[in-house]
Amino acid sequence: MATTPTSAASSRSDTDSARSTTTRAESTTTSAEPTFTSAEPNSGPATIGLGVDVGGTGIKVGRVDLVTGEMLGERTYTPTPQPSTPDAVAGVLRDQVEAFGWDGPVGVALPSVIHQGVARIAPNIDDAWIGCDVVDLFARHLPGRDVVVLNDADAAGLTEVHYGAAEGVEGLVILLTLGTGIGSALIMDGRLIPNTEFGHVLVRDISGSVVDEAERLASASVRARDGLSFAEWTPHVSNVLRTIEDLLWPRVFVLGGGVSEAADEWFPLLDNRTPVRAAVRLNDAGIIGAALYAAAHAGLLDLGDVLPSSTN
Repeated sequence: MATTPTSAASSRSDTDSARSTTTRAESTTTSAEPTFTSAEPNSGPATIGLGVDVGGTGIKVGRVDLVTGEMLGERTYTPTPQPSTPDAVAGVLRDQVEAFGWDGPVGVALPSVIHQGVARIAPNIDDAWIGCDVVDLFARHLPGRDVVVLNDADAAGLTEVHYGAAEGVEGLVILLTLGTGIGSALIMDGRLIPNTEFGHVLVRDISGSVVDEAERLASASVRARDGLSFAEWTPHVSNVLRTIEDLLWPRVFVLGGGVSEAADEWFPLLDNRTPVRAAVRLNDAGIIGAALYAAAHAGLLDLGDVLPSSTN
């Protein structure tokens, strides 16, 4: 079992495993293992899900073992059509789902806020998504299937809580994905509170002279753009974490994105108070979380009423 790098002002030497509980004394744990409603684990289709992760450059699709959270076989990758309009993306998604011979529930992780079944923003996909009724869209392209759509960071958060770095943590978990921007997921006692956008929280920078959005100060793209070393960039991340933890007091932060693969190099430099863990599912987190979300909404497994409505 791989060790997850962690960091906190009060527990710098913590080396809990990726599936352990948080290191703070007041943290408690609860089982995150799903209960299957129509088949015993490993004995039927209820234990397998299909997830789709739509990105600005590629669309990934794969089958997931819902008992372990592991991918089953190879995932497919198709370049996102350009322009990435709703019908163009949904057409690619339909072709990929059909290539799997899949007729069960489908979960779709989308880089957008999904509110009452409508996509509200489109930072990395075509602006035509703004105002798109995603329920109607996928009903037209995948008729007869149960399709649910959620924000891509929310999907990653569900993955890390149920199968990854924050599995078993009771209380508030905040996942942040550090990439082109900063995506976020807020999960309380395993229940997803959808559509948070902490990347747009206003933060005073470390000089104290500038107030800007968190992702304009501390995303991985800022580090790349400015040629910052980890030692130069990490104080900006700590500053964002302190701003968020002063408002919400989470039990643990989970940090994802490609930069989390180098967590050993920069997590020890963080100086916020809340324990920080590296995401462990990385590039497959969107697929896994989307598959879990769809299976739960279809009633194939019971997560203890931890999911919101699919039209939130």
